[in-house]
Amino acid sequence: MDVLKKYGAEKPFGIFNKNLFLAPVLALGLAACGGAKDHADESENSVASGHSSSQSIKAAATPPAPSISDVRARPIEDDIVYFLLPDRFFNGDTGNDRGGISGGKLDHGFDPTHKGFYHGGDIPGVLQKLDYLENLGVTAIWMAPIFKNKPVQGPKGQESAAYHGYWITDFTQIDPHFGTNQDLKNLVSAAHQRGIKIIFDIITNHTADVIQYRECQGTGDCSYRSLADYPYTTLGSPDGPAINKGFKGDGPALQTAENFAHLTDTRWAYTPFVPKAETDVKVPHWLNDPIYYHNRGNFGMEAESALNGDFSGLDDLFTEHPRVLSGMTEIYKYWIEEFGIDGFRIDTTRHVNMSFWQSFIPEIRAFAASKGIENFYVFGEVYDPDPNNLSRFVREGKLPAVLDFGFQSVAQKVLVENGPTRLLAQLFDQDTLYDTDWSHAGLLPTFLGNHDMGRLGHFLISQFGADADEDMLMKRVRLAYALMYFARGVPVIYYGDEQGFTGDGRDQDAREDMFPSLVDIYNDNRLLGSSQSTAIDNFDTKHPLYRTLVEFAALYHRHPALRQGKQITRYAKDSPGLFAFSRKDRHSGKEVLVVLNTARNADSAGFHMDGDIGAKRWVRLMGDGSVAAKGDGASVTATLPALSFGLWTSADEE
Repeated sequence: MDVLKKYGAEKPFGIFNKNLFLAPVLALGLAACGGAKDHADESENSVASGHSSSQSIKAAATPPAPSISDVRARPIEDDIVYFLLPDRFFNGDTGNDRGGISGGKLDHGFDPTHKGFYHGGDIPGVLQKLDYLENLGVTAIWMAPIFKNKPVQGPKGQESAAYHGYWITDFTQIDPHFGTNQDLKNLVSAAHQRGIKIIFDIITNHTADVIQYRECQGTGDCSYRSLADYPYTTLGSPDGPAINKGFKGDGPALQTAENFAHLTDTRWAYTPFVPKAETDVKVPHWLNDPIYYHNRGNFGMEAESALNGDFSGLDDLFTEHPRVLSGMTEIYKYWIEEFGIDGFRIDTTRHVNMSFWQSFIPEIRAFAASKGIENFYVFGEVYDPDPNNLSRFVREGKLPAVLDFGFQSVAQKVLVENGPTRLLAQLFDQDTLYDTDWSHAGLLPTFLGNHDMGRLGHFLISQFGADADEDMLMKRVRLAYALMYFARGVPVIYYGDEQGFTGDGRDQDAREDMFPSLVDIYNDNRLLGSSQSTAIDNFDTKHPLYRTLVEFAALYHRHPALRQGKQITRYAKDSPGLFAFSRKDRHSGKEVLVVLNTARNADSAGFHMDGDIGAKRWVRLMGDGSVAAKGDGASVTATLPALSFGLWTSADEE
C-alpha cells in the first residue's frame, strides 16, 4: 500500500540562517557542472554511468579565493564535510612518525603494519592534500581529535595506540605524532584561503586512562559502583563512616562551587590514585586531581553508568563539578581564539550530564561569535538511531545539531537491506522534533558509515556477499550518496569512501590508510570501482566514485534548494521502489524534485505536487528516468530504471 497521503505534508525547517551561499563556492559548482546550465544528455553520460569529464574536475580546483569573513559567514547548511583520521589520511612529515618518543612501539606507538597503531599520517599530510579535497567539492574538514594523547595503553598483550586521538592527556597542544601547533595554524590558514572550514573533534567526557583503583589494581575487574550503594557522603556503603560532610549531591540545582567545596575525599566508591610516573601527565594541571573524576569503575549495564562510568576504562570526568565545566570551557575557548577554527564535533555527548551542555554550548557559541565566527558549528555524537532520543540533546542540551544516526540507520535499511521506502518518509516526518530557536533538521550532519560502525561498502558486501555484482553495488552506493547529498542535512563523506574503501567491519577494521598501507588485512579488501588495493596510494581523482561526488557537489552548490530548501515528501511505498521528495528554495520558491528507485526492477508512480496547478514540463538536472506532468501539472508520473535516481526542476524555473 502506498503511503503518499500520510507522508505528503510539507515539513519546513525551523529558524533559518538567511545568508546566501558564497559566490566562490557557487563558481566551483558551476565549473564542475560545465557551465550555468545542466543538460539532461550531459547528466546521462556522466553520473548515470559513473563518469565525468577531467576538465570538470580541473576547473573545480581554481575558484576565486574567498576572504575569511566569507568563510565564516557561510552557513553550515551550504557545506559538504569530509571526515578523516589524520593518522590514516596522508603522511606529510615522516619525521614525526614516532612523536619524538624513543624506544619500541609500546613506547611511541608507531607500527604501520598493525591496524591498532600509528601509521604516520599527520596534519602536514592534510595540508598537502587540500587540492584533492577542494576538487572533490569539500568545504569543511572534520578531523578526529588531534590533541596530545597517551601514546599506548591497554592490558599487557592487548595494547594499542592512540592513533585515533581519543585518549587525551594534554588538551593544550597538538599530539607530536600529528605535528605541531604551528602546523595546525598553517592548515587552518591554507584551508580558509580555499573556502574550506576546519572542524575539531573534541572530548569533555573523559581523558586517557591514568587513574587507578586500589581495590582492583592489576585485575582489570573494576566494575561499576552505583550512587545508591556507594553515595558520595559515606565510605564503603550507605552505612559506612561519614565523608564529605556538607556535600548535598550532584543534581543540577546543586552544581555550585559552594556545594562542591565540601567534596574533598575521593574514596566514595573506590580508592583512586595516580601512578607516580604519571602524576603530572595531564594538562591543564587541574586534570591530574582525582577529585574531578567520578571514580566509580567501568561503564556497565546500569543506565547510571552511562553517565558516571569509565567509558572503555578511560578516566570519566566529573562533569557535574563546576570546576570541570569551567575548565573544559576555557580549554576549548583557547582553541577557538588561538586557531580560528570553525566548529566542534563533540565525542560521547550522551555520556555527559545534560546540565553541562546547557552551560557549555551557549558559552562556547557566544565566545566564537565574539571572535567573529558567527556560524560556529557544534554537533554532538549521540550514538542512537531514534530521533526522539537524538533530538533531546538539541531541545534540552542546546546543541545546534547531533550526528544523524537516524538517517544512517534508515538509509542502510532501505538502500542496503531492501527495506520499504516508507521508512524514509517516516524518518523525515519526525524532523520537527529538532525545531528550536537554534536548530532545525537541516543542520543535522548526515552520513552513511563512520570510523566506529564501519563503511557503507562493508554493509553492502555483508548483505550481498563478497562476490556480489560490481555494477549492482556501485549503483547502490550512488543511490545512497544521492540521498545523502540531496535530502535535508549536511552531507558528511567518510574518508576513503570516494575511493571505494569497504573495510572488514567496525572500529580498527574501518580505518584504512589512504597512502600505501602496510597492513595485510587492509590490503586484501575489495575496493569498489577499482581493481587496486590499499597497498597503493588511493588519491585517484579519476575513480568513478570520486568523479560522481564531484558532480554531486557541483549540483549541490549550484542549487540553493538542495542546501537550504524545505523538504516535502511526495511519494513513498511499503516495499522497495520509488521514493520522491522536493526541495523548495525558501527565498525564490524554486523546486527541485528528487526521485530514487531502490528496487531491482524499473518502477513508476504518479503523485501530487503542490496546489491545483503546477509545472507542466520538468527538465532533468541529473540521473536517469523521466518525470511527466499530468494535465494542469498538479500531479506527475515518475518512471525510473532499477537502482537509479534522478533530479528535475520545472522548465520555467530552469
